[in-house]
Amino acid sequence: MIFNLNPIFALIPLILYVILSFTELHPVFNVFICVVLSAILTKQPFASLGGVIRDSLGSFLGMIGLIIMLGAGLGAILQKTGVAEYLVRGLTNRIGVKTEKRAILTTMFSSTILVALLGTLAGANAIIAPIIIPLVAAVGITPSVVATVFLGAGLTGMFLGPYTPQVVTIMELTGLDYGTYLYSAGIPLALVVYLVTFFFALYTQKKTLGVYKYEDVELPDEEYVATKETKRAALAFGISMVAMIAYGITLQGGASYAILVIIVSAILTGVFGGLTISDLIETFIKGAARLMWLFIMFLLFNPFIEFIAAAGGFEKLVEYLTPIINSAGKTVFALLSTLTGIFGIGGAATADNIVLDGMFRGIVDNLGVSLGLWALILLISGQITSFAYPEADMIGQMGLARSKDVKSLVKYGLTVVAFSLVLVVIMSFILG
Repeated sequence: MIFNLNPIFALIPLILYVILSFTELHPVFNVFICVVLSAILTKQPFASLGGVIRDSLGSFLGMIGLIIMLGAGLGAILQKTGVAEYLVRGLTNRIGVKTEKRAILTTMFSSTILVALLGTLAGANAIIAPIIIPLVAAVGITPSVVATVFLGAGLTGMFLGPYTPQVVTIMELTGLDYGTYLYSAGIPLALVVYLVTFFFALYTQKKTLGVYKYEDVELPDEEYVATKETKRAALAFGISMVAMIAYGITLQGGASYAILVIIVSAILTGVFGGLTISDLIETFIKGAARLMWLFIMFLLFNPFIEFIAAAGGFEKLVEYLTPIINSAGKTVFALLSTLTGIFGIGGAATADNIVLDGMFRGIVDNLGVSLGLWALILLISGQITSFAYPEADMIGQMGLARSKDVKSLVKYGLTVVAFSLVLVVIMSFILG
């Protein structure tokens, strides 16, 4: 440390990151400032920073950023070939949207499935919105309800998809296989959020009916018929995804396997969808380019965390906190660490997980907290932040749903937070 400061001062850039994450500054700029500050505090030679960034390209965070970008590229292929619309319309035809409850359930399932497959909330719901809104508007569903469903059901897809960035990150940090992750974290939280979303959507529909409504919405196209190319592409996409995911789970394919799943699925979908190789590549690259900023942010985030760890900042924090938390017990620790993740750390969910794991992993090991419970804490800490504040995810889903009702969405979000905290307390006794 510079000036032989106590290693605890290495956490200053982390505190700054937390503060900046709740401002209007671009996330990449936030992380860049913190990297520079952490480099100064830990006496990193300026000339070595280029090499540090180079090493980040092969880091776990760099890989997560790449997976997110590739997922956006796959989403562009699904949209270009018409597969996304075909899948959503298939669900709407099977479940139906003739009643309010069916319309809500159809929207929930559509959002969850597509987010789980693509690994992106905004990207998947952006594909769904223009298809589903005319259908549900026809039976009187309000924009407030659609915003609620897009946020809750969409994020539930992030809990469950085997190769979503959040799931890949948690499995890598905890060493759990996919089945154990689902049992300990994914399914319990998904059930809680799904139930809260469904019943709160019904409640919101009653409260907002006649207050908010869709205007100037085109009637749903009753004569929609998918082309042969779209049907072939959808079949190729479905078979390739199921086969590769099953193969990956059987062989316990690591995080890097997600890259192969996305690329192979994108190629097969595009080829069977009638795209030329040039068109396929161009579409994929354009889609991926939309999230280039997130990839850059993750590349910068890696040295930021490594500098703090190398200086002993996390170890010193554990040293100070261990006596206090040891006297409190696992349940109190589970609740406090979850609250820290939800309300204390903003930004990307995967970055949240890396920070929280660095801060508390020593205490987790010292207390004997099970990795299953820690996986649940990480999942809630990373994802439930989106429900706690009217931030990017929440406002983004409002925009996609064409809603202006912030009040209802904030009430819903805080309800999800409350039930999630109750889940942590209950699971702390079950998982230990």
